[in-house]
Amino acid sequence: MSRVALITGGTRGIGAAISKALKAEGYIVSATFAGNEEKAAIFTAETGIETFKWDVADYDACISGIEEIENKLGPVEVLVNNAGITRDAPFHKMSQKQWSDVMRTNLDGVFNMTHPLWNGMRQRKFGRVINISSINGQKGQFAQVNYSAAKAGDIGFTKALAQEGARAGITVNAICPGYISTEMVMAVPEKVRETIVAQIPVGRLGEAAEIARCVVFLASDDAGFITGATLTANGGQYMAS
Repeated sequence: MSRVALITGGTRGIGAAISKALKAEGYIVSATFAGNEEKAAIFTAETGIETFKWDVADYDACISGIEEIENKLGPVEVLVNNAGITRDAPFHKMSQKQWSDVMRTNLDGVFNMTHPLWNGMRQRKFGRVINISSINGQKGQFAQVNYSAAKAGDIGFTKALAQEGARAGITVNAICPGYISTEMVMAVPEKVRETIVAQIPVGRLGEAAEIARCVVFLASDDAGFITGATLTANGGQYMAS
């Protein structure tokens, strides 16, 4: 029987690539989105992947959304916490709302999605939780104190929860992408992109499909001995030990 995979923020950018890659591997895939219904509908029409709308920052919405998916598709065995937002500003200009919005989506959202699924995974003695962090959660980034703090928190969450899940057959891992050629990055002025690429030893931006392949591996049975790990995929821009 095919395993059910749930990808948050799974209709655009890296999330869409992950959704497609897991479907190609035979998973029953469901993808969440927070706002753009038109693009979600196009994504479903193109891929056949069911989409569900809710805000991962809302714990009750996560509980009811997960219940709907499990009633429809079966128990979720692979969770990819990919949903994330940015609200960039230098710290002296950052508002409390900019801080809170990012923390609620990028860190609280990981708790809100994982917590309702955890007991089911423990009972079934199998689960894969894959958290999409960021290079900036590892090294920090100017004007991203909120984002960097949240993404660093995702790594800490991963390491701690992996210890709790190990004996129950659940692996918990993080992936830290570098700069990927998503809509958001490609919307940056060309001169800024050139500056970014100049800092990447391989000499190019990453592709969303490259991150998706990392997810496919970590979700597989072949990755059963890997847990609490942080997989860095940034073209050599930041080499974490």
